[in-house]
Order: sequence, then structure tokens, then C-alpha cells
Amino acid sequence: MQDDDATHGPLAGFTVGVTAARRAEELGTLLRRRGAAVLHAPALRILPLADDSELRAATGKLVEHAPDVVIATTAIGFRGWVEAADGWGLGDRLLDMLRGTELLARGPKVKGAIRAAGLTEAWSPGSESLAEVLDRLLGEGVEGRRIALQLHGEPLPGFIESLRAGGAEVVGVPVYRWMPPEDIAPLDRMLDVTVARGLDAIIFTSAPAAASFLNRAETRGLFPEILGALHDDVLVACVGPVTALPLQARGIGTHQPERFRLGPLVQLLCAQLPSTVHTLPVAGHRVEIRGHAVLVDGELCPVPPAGMALLHALARRPGWVVARADLLRALPGSGSDEHAVETAIARLRSALGVPRLIQTVVKRGYRLALDPSADTTHAG
Repeated sequence: MQDDDATHGPLAGFTVGVTAARRAEELGTLLRRRGAAVLHAPALRILPLADDSELRAATGKLVEHAPDVVIATTAIGFRGWVEAADGWGLGDRLLDMLRGTELLARGPKVKGAIRAAGLTEAWSPGSESLAEVLDRLLGEGVEGRRIALQLHGEPLPGFIESLRAGGAEVVGVPVYRWMPPEDIAPLDRMLDVTVARGLDAIIFTSAPAAASFLNRAETRGLFPEILGALHDDVLVACVGPVTALPLQARGIGTHQPERFRLGPLVQLLCAQLPSTVHTLPVAGHRVEIRGHAVLVDGELCPVPPAGMALLHALARRPGWVVARADLLRALPGSGSDEHAVETAIARLRSALGVPRLIQTVVKRGYRLALDPSADTTHAG
């Protein structure tokens, strides 16, 4: 498989859904460079709160009565906070307050934003996880301490509650909020494509995006179908454990990289998706059936959706005859006309470039012409 991947990319023939609002272009580029087809539908939008009374009130409260600890959670949020304070004439006072407090940064990007503002963080967790920040604070003891937390769009489950239970006063700094996308149509299309098994994987880079995706599915009455697709057929990849929480709370299994970054997330897909393919010796050829394309002897063959549906149905029983009626049921939107199967098979043979890969068994159906010596126990 190394040669094929070097030629076509490890994600060639796979379709990946991207739900990110921020950095979607960067993520899409990383995926396409590795051969994937990308379907992008932002599950939310970021609403800056530079003019929001809550942020201004929280900032005023903090510069008047400095906290013991400030936790910066996102680079975009920290920069937005400083810029908003500048706009209100509070920028210098905010920076002075931050210089005199214990400033914690969740990860390298936040550290970069802190240093760009002329500040220095006191500490940053190696795991880039707020759970480690919480462990450190609780380990030191938070009784009577005043802790400011730059919120990043959604409630942090258990984080604030744990600090308050330990005796801390917590001041939330709401720099921006997640809102539903202005145009809901792309998200609806992604839900429909997910239900139809048109995606091989879907990527989430924030907990609010995951929650928004699931909430929209519920609103449309599609949640059981989405749950089935994500459970059985669509690989769900999350940038980190916090992002995965809304999905795991609904019983949806997720995959996460060891480092919570876009690069390792894409590498995770490169490792996981090819391991799901059917690779079969058929009529003297090596056939690798990916999500939405086929490699025949290392040559990538794009196949129309109807043909892929039939090929997956045949590959589930390699070498066995699959009746026309069963193939008709696998064919999307075909109605009850078995002639649609013949037409789709003809187009599939043409797309594969080797017609004899699929045999017609007269009056019975079709089969993959599996080599007689093939061991099908590990196929797919």
C-alpha cells in the first residue's frame, strides 16, 4: 500500500467532512494534499463580543479588583479581549493587571498571543488540556483565591464548578460566543450526506461544533439515523478530549490524536481510514475498495456513487452471487426497476476499466470474480 499512497495520497478515494468555522481552509488543504475529497459545512459561527456589555463589565471588574490567577484558553479569545479593552480605553489597565497576576496559558498558541501582548505566562500545561490546569490549581489549593477564566465559547463542564467547590471565586470573561451558522443549508446537506453514508470520516475541532451538529440533527428528526451512521460507518475524529465530550455523552465513539493539533489529527485519519478498506484479488488484479473510489493495481479509478453502492454490496460477500433484488436495495433512489442495476453495473465496469472484475451470473445476479485461491476471511 505504500506505493499507492505515495502516488495518490493515503486519503485518496475517501471523503471527509469538516465542521470547523475557524481554520477550515487550513484543515481542508491538509486533507486534500493527502488525496481526500473534502465536504465543508461550518456547524457554527464565532460572534465576537467587542461591544458586549458582559465582557466590558467583567473587564472593568478585574482591573478594579485584580484576580490572583488569570487563565487564557484560546489565542483568538485572548487577542480579542486585549483589542476590546483597547477600544474602551482600558487596554493599558488590563495589561498592567495581567502583569501583576499569575497568568496561565492553556497551550502554545495562547502563549504566543500572551507574549505578543508584551506579557509572560507563569505556566502552561504540557498536555494543552484544561484538565491539567484544573489539577494544578486544585493541587495548590484555591480556597479564597480569585480566578479569572477567559471563556472560549461554551461552558466548560465541571471546570468552574470544581474551582468553586474548592472555595475559589471565579470570574468568567466571555470574549466570544458560538452561534448557529448564518446559512444552515451546508450543515443540512452534510447531515443528509452523513445519513446516506456519503462520508468516510467527519472531523470536529471544537465541542460547540459537535454539539451544534447533533442539535441540528435532532431538530430535523435525523438523530437516530445520524447516530447509526456515526456508530457503524463514519469515522468520527476529534482534535482532543474536550471536543469529544458532546459526542461521547451520546454514546458516539471518537478517535483523537495524542497531540491536540490539526496536523496530528490529519495523520490520524491517514492511519485509520486506509485500514478500513476492502483489498481483494479479483480476476488476476489487486482491487482496493475505498470509500468513494477504487484502486485497481494501484491505479485510482473514480466511481460514481451508484457504482460504489453496488461495489460495496458485492464486496460484503466477495465471490458470492448477489441477487439483483439485493443490489437494487443497495442502489440509492432506484425505485423498483431492476434495469437500474444493469445500467449501474455497466457504468461501474466502465469506471473500473476491467469489465471482467464483475461477473454476470445469468438469471441470478452478479459477483466479484474473486481469484480461486483467495482467502476471504480477512477481506475488508
